[in-house]
Amino acid sequence: MSRRLPPLTTLRAFEAAARHSSFASAADELSITPAAVSQQVRHLEDHLSVRLFTRHARRVEVTAAGADYARTVGAMLDQLALATERIQHADRVGRLTIATTPSLAAQWLMPRLIRFLELHPELDVRLSTSNALVDFERQDVEVAVRYGDGRWPGLQSELLIATELFPVCSPSFRQGAQRLRIPANLRPRSLLRLMSNEWPKWLEAAGLGDMRAEGPQYSDVGLLTQAAVAGQGVALGQSIIVADDLADGRLIEPFNLRIPSQSAYYIVGLPGDLERPKVRAFSQWLRKELARDDRSP
Repeated sequence: MSRRLPPLTTLRAFEAAARHSSFASAADELSITPAAVSQQVRHLEDHLSVRLFTRHARRVEVTAAGADYARTVGAMLDQLALATERIQHADRVGRLTIATTPSLAAQWLMPRLIRFLELHPELDVRLSTSNALVDFERQDVEVAVRYGDGRWPGLQSELLIATELFPVCSPSFRQGAQRLRIPANLRPRSLLRLMSNEWPKWLEAAGLGDMRAEGPQYSDVGLLTQAAVAGQGVALGQSIIVADDLADGRLIEPFNLRIPSQSAYYIVGLPGDLERPKVRAFSQWLRKELARDDRSP
């Protein structure tokens, strides 16, 4: 069914003018000029081919037809305002499913998430962890925190935090057989690595471009970090992932050499979803946590 409706702006101006019996008062309510109200009403009268107001020298008087129409339009605008309030409220409460990697969830997000829950008791927060990229079209996920270059086709992303890469190890490992004093003390078999090995970039920056990482390989940066905590070797840590372990002394940074990672952490969602109230509340909280966290880089 095709609806032949006048523009909403003309209906709002007319209804306010009819309710106040004044273009000036309607203008104050709508934060526009009386001339703009008069123009909108004139457009509506032309659209309807009906006179809605009788204009006098210093005042306007709504006609009988105008008064009848104003009652219907007023009821319609009230219903529209109520529906708008309901849908906005619905998007501020209810379930919020967050997808991220197991490493970020365990190493940084989980210890802090209780503060978000205390700030937003109206939200039913659910955390989904996987190293696989979430499919927003098929999975019931509102927002994700991803590590990458910020480009994911069909999705909107906002930079959350850049990160640095640098060697970390347990205090006992540093004081063990290798006695790590300078980068040249490193041994290939002690270099713990991910499937996506980033050691060559750091070794090149340290003047050890001929060395190759040959230690155990891990599929997840969280497992890599825990192996370093357990004294298994030296890991190339991501600053946000190892921040708490460094602060609590479980890991140390044996050398004063960091390199910027080519990847960063991003807030990711379907186009437009990052502006939804509950998603925006989560992303703003994340940024505040990073800003206030003395342990974050």
